[in-house]
Amino acid sequence: MKNFTKSPNLILVLLFALLTITACQKDDGPSINNGSQQETIPDNFSDYFGNSVSKNFIGNVIDDDKSPIEGVTITIGNETATTDSNGVFIINNASVNERFGYIKAEKQGYIHGSRAVVPTDGTNKVTIMLLEANTTETISSGNASTVTANDGSSVSFDGNFIKEDGTEYTGSVDVILHHLDPADEDMPLQMPGMLYAQNEAGAERMLQTMGMLAVELRGEAGEDLNLPEGSTSEIRIPLDPSLMGIAPTTIPLWYFDEVNGYWKEEGEATLQGNIYVGTVSHFSFWNCDIPAEAVTLCVNAINSNEEPLNNLWVSITSATFGTTYGYTNENGEVCGYVPSNETLELNIYSYDNCSDTPLYTETIGPFTADSSLLAIVSDNTDVVSETVIGMFNTCNGNPVTDGYVQLTYGDQTFVDAVNNGAFEINLLRCTEDDTFVLKGNDYANLQSTGNIAYTFTTPLTDVGAISACNEVDEFIQFTIDDQETVYILENIYANFYAEGQGQTTNNATLDIFGGGNDQETCFYIYGVLSDPDYLGTYDSLDWNTEGDTGFFIGECLSVSNVSNAISYNLNTLGEVGEYIDVNFTGTYEDYNGEPHTISGTVHVIRDN
Repeated sequence: MKNFTKSPNLILVLLFALLTITACQKDDGPSINNGSQQETIPDNFSDYFGNSVSKNFIGNVIDDDKSPIEGVTITIGNETATTDSNGVFIINNASVNERFGYIKAEKQGYIHGSRAVVPTDGTNKVTIMLLEANTTETISSGNASTVTANDGSSVSFDGNFIKEDGTEYTGSVDVILHHLDPADEDMPLQMPGMLYAQNEAGAERMLQTMGMLAVELRGEAGEDLNLPEGSTSEIRIPLDPSLMGIAPTTIPLWYFDEVNGYWKEEGEATLQGNIYVGTVSHFSFWNCDIPAEAVTLCVNAINSNEEPLNNLWVSITSATFGTTYGYTNENGEVCGYVPSNETLELNIYSYDNCSDTPLYTETIGPFTADSSLLAIVSDNTDVVSETVIGMFNTCNGNPVTDGYVQLTYGDQTFVDAVNNGAFEINLLRCTEDDTFVLKGNDYANLQSTGNIAYTFTTPLTDVGAISACNEVDEFIQFTIDDQETVYILENIYANFYAEGQGQTTNNATLDIFGGGNDQETCFYIYGVLSDPDYLGTYDSLDWNTEGDTGFFIGECLSVSNVSNAISYNLNTLGEVGEYIDVNFTGTYEDYNGEPHTISGTVHVIRDN
């Protein structure tokens, strides 16, 4: 059996993450250079990253049930995007570095997520699993306390807290704890960045994790909190039983730098029973890790015709430091960090689990500098090489310039960005199944082809032109200040109540809801309408004035009635099954007194 588990319906992470640990070594112990010359440490850690380059990215964001999360803000350098209803984002021409690219994912109600990669020349594919920011326990400032999760992880506090601006915070504190276990197959998707770090001497290292602890502190208004200077906390991170036999008594501690996207060494933890115990002076993710010197390695997988092989699983195993893995992109390439001065074993598998036997095996290394290698994957009777090509157009016949195509085969879904409408997806499939489903998604214009079934015409399947003529049936979109526009395309409910049917007034009313049930990423608009035909311009509803008409959008958004100058236009009010159209724009203050601008459009189907 392979020593990994594949997760269905994901664009999996194109980086190498250490999962299996077979030996441990402290950073201040014997050098793994085997007597080679002492390494040179640059003045600035970013000098390791190489020159600035422009790269393309496509990815998806999922929850711990592997369901897509819509409305996640993605940031790469100075570029931002928002995930669509499939949880997919696209960012082209992002400024990253030759050896390091950092992708941040943020959404209210979730712990901050991220991914770091060694960028390839093709489209870089990533998957990020966001963890819900569920409160473990609420404590009070001014009082010493300890918060313990069900798995035994814990953190202690002396009662002192500060806001992001450094001022003292008093009041209740929501403590969010989440322990990440290396034995959990989802940990590489959940952890921030990648296992790449700066040690105390300023040198780069790759890491072998014994466990991580995410700690986030929120105030009564939802603001982020931290510890003031001079305060410390004790953290306790459980050790998985499978690692007890190889766990060092003392291990370096590393925290994740959310600004720069890599881990930094700070302090150490001691093994007490089956728990690592350490002292920290601030909070983010904390990590118990063994460091190793590293180089970058790129693997290019091609077939006997020198054609690149996309969506293959690549694993590299070190007898000293364990197993790393990744997936090839449309150029057949995958890059990541591997331990230097180590003989390694390279294995390549088909994406779909046709067999546990690798398609390609080779002993490689040792590597003392950044390297690349070519792997020619021979024909195999158990799997078939397929290439699917086509053009993805808008309904007007123009090439889609900002979109992607999903190919579903069995339990696997491949997501590939289009290049001026053209797409090419390479995969290896099992011999017994020759059908697949395509769906094109116009990311910019919110249009889709819908699911279209095909049969492979081996080895090349040309589906011709597919068109995004199935417009999204209904949507809600809004933009606050200069942030990315939020789109809500699913879970939309729109109801109209005639005079005398409303719950709070005798006037006719509208209530429209879209988004998740958690109220964290939702939109709700309520309208008290004027007679007789209801259409026209409205201002904000004043709940304190009897008989007032207007609209209210503060249920999901922080929109107060103070300095509220939002204007609403009810343009269409159709019958059941027809459209309701509302657009709005203006300024307002949130519940914290901060001013904002907002604009949006509601185009929804009336349900009642």
